[in-house]
Amino acid sequence: MIKAQLSKAKFALGLSPEIEKCDDFRKFIPEPYSSVVLISADFELAWAWRYSKGFENSYEQALIKARQERRNVPKILSLCEQFNIPITWATVGHLFLESCEKVDGVLHPEMARLPHFENRYWKFEGKDWYEHDPGSNYKNAPEWYCPDLIKQIKESSVAHEMACHTFSHIDCRDGVCPPELMRAELEKCKEFAERDGFKLSSFVHPGHTIGNLEVLQEQGFTNYRTDDRNVLGYPISRGSDFWELEQTAEFNVRPEWSAKYHAKRYKQLIERSIKSNTLCVFWFHPSFDDLMLDEVWPEVFDYLNRQRDKVWVTTHEKYFEFLNNN
Repeated sequence: MIKAQLSKAKFALGLSPEIEKCDDFRKFIPEPYSSVVLISADFELAWAWRYSKGFENSYEQALIKARQERRNVPKILSLCEQFNIPITWATVGHLFLESCEKVDGVLHPEMARLPHFENRYWKFEGKDWYEHDPGSNYKNAPEWYCPDLIKQIKESSVAHEMACHTFSHIDCRDGVCPPELMRAELEKCKEFAERDGFKLSSFVHPGHTIGNLEVLQEQGFTNYRTDDRNVLGYPISRGSDFWELEQTAEFNVRPEWSAKYHAKRYKQLIERSIKSNTLCVFWFHPSFDDLMLDEVWPEVFDYLNRQRDKVWVTTHEKYFEFLNNN
């Protein structure tokens, strides 16, 4: 409760998020807009939570989160269509599969394995990185595959983007993930995405484990999102046509806050980005609580839709196409 109140106070005083200044914001904000708003999803199902340190039984919680995410995605797509809001879906590559099975007793034998590690959110000390993969199909084990949901995203009337979140939700940090494993994960994602008609150019590191940036650039990615701070600002050049995109805020339900305050806060972030001529970068886990979809997002999306003359609401891919062409 104290942390929630401090967060509200810092926000009210304009101390969070930070607001950057730029002598020529037109390098980053195209005419005739005053702001750019980007929204991305960490689309993971059960892959994200199986080694989480935040749960006593992380495997069971992973399944619960995945089922909630499956229920939420059609509702998310419906709201996006109602208000014409595109999302960048940073998708775990395994979700593209209809099924998988063991080869000589091993799942995905072509993929190297991560060694044991621990980071801020996860602790992996299991027998095999794919030990929870059921080696089944999306109908019998829908928590681990979702070609059906990916098809819904592709067929939506809104031009969403399909982005990359690695093939198996790995820790990407240098020193944990060898470059050859990162390369294999990205190539596997690109293989299945291209099979389904998607070209991957945007990347989100699982668990904010930033690393292997040279491999990302080598594989043709143009941007990646980070969470070192919350900021209304501008992308950071990390090489030729390669950019770091700093987050502004996560769409996430805090039980200490009312739905009314959640909506007000997100709308004020958009308003501040318009006044400061900056990017507003939202992200979310599709497994979030019903409150976000039922009470918060409809109000926020309606507000955002009514700011179309001032705000370019777009995907990471389209925004960085503008930036690199500019």
